[in-house]
Order: sequence, then structure tokens, then C-alpha cells
Amino acid sequence: MTSTASPVFSLTTRVAATRDQVSCQIDREAVILNLKDGVYYGLNEAGARVWTLVQERSHTVTELVAMIASEFAVSPEQCADDVCALLAQFHAAGLLEVLGEGAG
Repeated sequence: MTSTASPVFSLTTRVAATRDQVSCQIDREAVILNLKDGVYYGLNEAGARVWTLVQERSHTVTELVAMIASEFAVSPEQCADDVCALLAQFHAAGLLEVLGEGAG
């Protein structure tokens, strides 16, 4: 996915996948089809894990960072930067909705 302008996510931002997409796992990677514009996106293993989590239920960025940092060899600071950047790309592509700050 390429970087585009979108909101900056705080650690308390709660996010979830939109319904206007379909996706599948291929080995440890994932492919997402945006149903609104027909664009496909490919994700590496870490990106696919984030995607799986936001599809399961809404999460705060803090929750996502904690889960990803525990599963991959990355510092919490780098993980937070990377997860926020990926979420911004998902949001810009219309694949992610922001549910609020810490809202349940």
C-alpha cells in the first residue's frame, strides 16, 4: 500500500474494518479487495495480522500495538509508528473506519 494523507491516529483511537471489502489469507499474507472501487491491496505477514485483528472486532491502537509487538520482533515505539502508518493507509483507502477515541 502506498502512503497518502489521512488522519493521525492516537493510541486511544478505536478502529474497525469497513464492510465494503472482502479479504483472504494466502499463507501468512493477505489480499483485500475494496468493493467500492475494485482496488486490490496486498499485505505482508505483519500487515495481514493487523488486518485480521481489525476485522475480528474494533480495537484501540494501543491494543493493536501491544498484540503486534508481542508477536513480532519490533520495539514498542517502532511498532506504534508502523501500526499507525498502516492504519492511516487503510483509512485513506476506505478500508477502515474510525469509531472514536477509546469508544466501545
